[in-house]
Amino acid sequence: MNAVTHSPDLAAIERDLGAGFVKARELAFVRGEGARLWDAEGHSYLDFASAHGATSLGHAHPAVLGALHEQAARLISCTPSFASDVRAAYLTELMPHLPGDAERLFLCNSGTESVEAALKIARLATGRTGIVACMRGFHGRTLGALQTTWERRYRDPFAGWGPEVRHVRYGPADDLREAVTEDTAALILEVVQGEGGVRLAPEAFLRAAELVCRERGAMLIVDEVQTGFGRTGRLFACEHAGIAPDLVCLAKGIAAGFPMGAVAIGPRVAELPPGSHGSTFGGSPLACAMARATLRTILDEGLVERAALLGNMFLDRLRGIVSARVREVRGLGLMVGVELRERAAPFLAALLERGVVALAAGPNVIRFLPPLVVSPADLDEVVDTLCEVLS
Repeated sequence: MNAVTHSPDLAAIERDLGAGFVKARELAFVRGEGARLWDAEGHSYLDFASAHGATSLGHAHPAVLGALHEQAARLISCTPSFASDVRAAYLTELMPHLPGDAERLFLCNSGTESVEAALKIARLATGRTGIVACMRGFHGRTLGALQTTWERRYRDPFAGWGPEVRHVRYGPADDLREAVTEDTAALILEVVQGEGGVRLAPEAFLRAAELVCRERGAMLIVDEVQTGFGRTGRLFACEHAGIAPDLVCLAKGIAAGFPMGAVAIGPRVAELPPGSHGSTFGGSPLACAMARATLRTILDEGLVERAALLGNMFLDRLRGIVSARVREVRGLGLMVGVELRERAAPFLAALLERGVVALAAGPNVIRFLPPLVVSPADLDEVVDTLCEVLS
């Protein structure tokens, strides 16, 4: 790949005029195609971050672009107060594929909105207020979702502004049996913790979570914001364990990078009073058209099965790296983490300098979330580049 030179001007504009909540790198991307991005100077990068997993079909996928152009010319926005032909078509096509015998779907605009909605629905459905979440979990940064997020640096400035949440260890089933009581409205967890270090929940833990929620009348919320729509080699990660959540939070890859979220609602959740929740932009015709094209592409092109196959290949190659710096390689499908014995930040910077975009997952884990359309050659190139920076 070409040597990288940065473009400080665009980054400087965002640094000076933006809100500054996110520390942006001195790099501006201006174009993308497939699994590649280009900066303002024309240098190419392999995108193994996929906008935190959102650009599930890579950049500028023709099916998604076609749906975008066609729908934008017809109707962009229509609030849920009125029916929409494309929204109805999308709901009809998606419902048979949802986990947990879902009967209804609430459409919103992001992952954190889907978590907020799920928490509200659980409290309304049970009449309870208690929430149980997992250590190292990440569920968003709006006030309700923020309280279920484990990382204290996100939560502490807003302590007391949301629901009371008890955090339990991620893995031991006995902790769940102690924490979930007759006062618990919901238990929320991830099948694979993304921000928490690409950590996989034991199947016994997931089955215990389902069982204890059934026994004690609580709702089981599974956060599939990052794992959904083929990322882990199943359409939804909870399918690996065969569990049936009451509420499933969806976003990121749902519409191949266009802002959209959803909550799949199972049969244990009673009908809620009209006006209990809503969203002006949720389920807009434009978002639904792009989500429909995304779902069709994932299914028609066998991208779920492909993610399982390529993910295993990627994991095998990464586990073959001989380096004292590597503690463990773990993952599921095309959601992969390389845990180091030292901080990951210098190695992420070195990867970026060599044209590979990756993510942190905690202080010492390099996270790879390539698009589902990634090629085997792209995977090999990233492994070779990682070998180089680790040495």
